[in-house]
Amino acid sequence: MLAAVTLTLGIGTIAGCSAQEQAGIPVAPSPGPLANGGGAAPVQPPPTAEGPGLTAPGIHLAAVPRGDGSFDITEDVVLRTEVALIRLQLPRSGQQLVGMMTQTKPVATSLKITADDQPVPTGTVKLSKTQDLPLPVAATRLRLVYRLSGSTVRSLPSETGRASAAISPLMAGVDGTLPTNYQIAGGGLLNATCPEMTETRCAVGEPPGLGIQQGIPAGQSLAVLQLNLPMQP
Repeated sequence: MLAAVTLTLGIGTIAGCSAQEQAGIPVAPSPGPLANGGGAAPVQPPPTAEGPGLTAPGIHLAAVPRGDGSFDITEDVVLRTEVALIRLQLPRSGQQLVGMMTQTKPVATSLKITADDQPVPTGTVKLSKTQDLPLPVAATRLRLVYRLSGSTVRSLPSETGRASAAISPLMAGVDGTLPTNYQIAGGGLLNATCPEMTETRCAVGEPPGLGIQQGIPAGQSLAVLQLNLPMQP
């Protein structure tokens, strides 16, 4: 149920209501346009096949906002060295955030992880706190697909669909030096700040082509988004 101050974040498809979406199963984002309160326009260029988290050490986080304030998120991660244990860390709340954002309680659901293309048993259907997870094999390449909820706050009074949301990679705690690139789908992004960086404004470009500064160190990658949520369930 959607509260006036706290929305649910999660991972979903960009358009349409597929059987997977209706079942609450996160799916990988596509680069197409997504209708939102400010109109329909693709904000980000099509996903690159190269860069941090894809072909070089780093994290590539693709987030698809949903009308209920949740996000469908795909994290692609390339580590510098093999690891046999990963620490999953939700977007932080509290002193890093201000105002109503301090009331967020992020949760990741429908979490699926692969390590070097091998499925990883998560042992939980809901991640609500930091968790250390052993891998079946030592790996350098991981993919996480999940729905993030509880990390969005509706902006009231304001335009319908206007909200703020805090996101960061679940894998940010594995290596805080990894460069992190964000891809926010849908064309509704209006501003972005990174409260753990010296220069906190990390938005680049102008709406509807607004993006987030690339190469942010994972340890400082908490991003607070101002956006128009899409007009869909």
